[in-house]
Amino acid sequence: MADYAIGDLQGCLDPFLALLKQIHFQPGKDRVWLVGDLINRGPQSLETLRYVKSLGESAHAVLGNHDLFFLAVAAGASTRLSAGDTISPILEAPDAEELIDWLRHRPLMYVNHHFAMVHAGLLPAWTVETAHKLAREVEHELQSPDWKVFLRHLFGNKPDNWHDGLCGWDRYRVVINAMTRMRFITEDGRIDLKSKGPLENAPVGLKAWFAAKNPAWASHTIICGHWSALGFRDMGQVISLDSGCVWGQCLTAVRLQDRQVYRTACPQIASLGED
Repeated sequence: MADYAIGDLQGCLDPFLALLKQIHFQPGKDRVWLVGDLINRGPQSLETLRYVKSLGESAHAVLGNHDLFFLAVAAGASTRLSAGDTISPILEAPDAEELIDWLRHRPLMYVNHHFAMVHAGLLPAWTVETAHKLAREVEHELQSPDWKVFLRHLFGNKPDNWHDGLCGWDRYRVVINAMTRMRFITEDGRIDLKSKGPLENAPVGLKAWFAAKNPAWASHTIICGHWSALGFRDMGQVISLDSGCVWGQCLTAVRLQDRQVYRTACPQIASLGED
């Protein structure tokens, strides 16, 4: 059995299938770890969601910001669709309710042995164990009968820092923003959600979230996506996997047993900026 971690799909099913063929993926024998943003911006969001769901236990997928945005729209908590969004076919599909239910039961963070997968990143104030517990708090709300109410309070950039006394919506919002939206943090560990772009062009006073090098993370390799301008990087303790498939670059997989890298080219799908 082999485990392959794969970057953001964003509704690009054909490159995903090409990559699975390249790695000789065998459902039931091998497993794929998907870093979130399964859908949106690419041309086959509905088909991608159906296919990943069909893989059953052969696929472990965490929630990304685009996945949560789709759930918010499905819940009536947001109607802010842009020209680049490609989630309407899911909402209009005959199996929409089944797909929505499946997606909202995906974890925010997946931990298996010495690997921890999350869409965007972890705050330096957290251990992997603490982050996993916080993720489960959010998952409990998303999977509850009141999930639509929860999503109405989901969006917002404040508060931007973590402390153990946070509770209620503020607590959930910091967890979700860190795990699904974060790229840069300030020197004192606050989340900056305005800055994007390459790491080398980081604004003064900001650094990548993983630059904190929390010693408490040493027991795990953190697998993430979300940051296409960062691209694929195997930094030892952190593997960044969003290599910009939806922007016409490539889709990347890493075989976790030996860090072997696989790539497949992607046609240019989207022309909007990274988010």
